Order: sequence, then C-alpha cells, then structure tokens
Amino acid sequence: MKVFVDRDLCYGSAECAHRVPAVFEFVDGFGVVRPGRAETGEDPEVLEAAEKCPSQAIGFTGTPRSAPDRP
Repeated sequence: MKVFVDRDLCYGSAECAHRVPAVFEFVDGFGVVRPGRAETGEDPEVLEAAEKCPSQAIGFTGTPRSAPDRP
C-alpha cells in the first residue's frame, strides 16, 4: 500500500512528522510523505500515524499484502 497526505484535509498539526519522521515531514505548513517513502503503508507506525492524525488527512492507496495461507 502507498501512503499519502491529503493537503485539502491536512491543517498542519505535524503529528505525522513527530510520530514517524522517517516517512513524514513538515513542508510549507503541511505534512507530506518524504520522497521515496510512499510504499511504507503497511508499517505499523505509519498505520498508527494515520489513525492518530487529528485531521484524518493520511490515506492509503492499493491493497494490503495478504498474509500467507496457513494450514
């Protein structure tokens, strides 16, 4: 899954950048995904950042990889 920040919803709390600075940064008053880090959508810290985003501006595209089938 790819992670993104919707600039129409983001109001610049920078909560994402504080939680996962390796993936998010604060640019021009808005949270953004660092270049080359969009593919981290399944990282538990990124999922938590999305859940805790006060403006609910963090979203995901694509489908999560499924866990392998277990007998």
